[in-house]
Amino acid sequence: MSTTILFGATGATGSFLLPQLLARGASVYAVSRQPPPASGPAPVWVQADLFAAAAPVPADIAIALSLGPLDAFAGWIEQAPLPQLRRVVALSSMSAQSKRDSLDPHERELAARLRESEVRLLRLATERGIACTLLRPTLIYGGRADRSLTPIVAFARRWRMLPIPIGARGLRQPIHAADLAAAVLAVIDCAAAAGKTYALGGGERLPFDQLLRRLIATIPGPVLPLPLPQWLLRTLLAWSGREDAPGAGALQRLGADLIADDREARHDFGFSPRPFAAEEVVAPRPLAKNA
Repeated sequence: MSTTILFGATGATGSFLLPQLLARGASVYAVSRQPPPASGPAPVWVQADLFAAAAPVPADIAIALSLGPLDAFAGWIEQAPLPQLRRVVALSSMSAQSKRDSLDPHERELAARLRESEVRLLRLATERGIACTLLRPTLIYGGRADRSLTPIVAFARRWRMLPIPIGARGLRQPIHAADLAAAVLAVIDCAAAAGKTYALGGGERLPFDQLLRRLIATIPGPVLPLPLPQWLLRTLLAWSGREDAPGAGALQRLGADLIADDREARHDFGFSPRPFAAEEVVAPRPLAKNA
């Protein structure tokens, strides 16, 4: 493979993608805000925060992969001298659509920023003759702690109970980070994917309340499922004052289906994700030493 720069190399998806790139013989510059791991794959590590300063740009970069903030990556593409860049694959999020009408102004701002960054990046790619593909995954889990399901498990473990919102039947489609990494890898060599945006979800669609019960069933020891009406749950969360408590937007979506129509991804590059594996949230399997 050509020289590749990978942003978000130490995150959940990057932890699965990086060893696969190296196994294919790619020369990789791995960029992360976090220090590189003490062991594992041996790319050229670059510690940088794209919001604070531009990452160093090797002259021969041909492929750029972004697994982190899309707006920061779009800004980097605008400023970096990349004469040999021919391929870009970047992660956006289904939040670009699902949160655009949220009751939470911060979520609406996030959705607008994602959509603006998508348009900006695709326009830049067209102007410069770069083949660009955007991926919009649903809820990502596995490999590293996520910000949605892992806090739920931590709460259930601590209190040995978990509120189950009554009527929370909106469908969810969690995608494993390893399957998302495989999609990025497949898209790199897929000519049909150039200029497209794909919605990606996991291999199983299940109601949110059922997802919570699946998590409970996987946690060692007794955990009491506690059905609560949504109005009461909203009141309790408001009283809690916790900064990480679900906000009005999250509660608003309990009955909404947040799923991905991934038929085009299955057709174009053979996307085939696994069913939801709750045990990968409760006790993620450690990555192999060579992964």
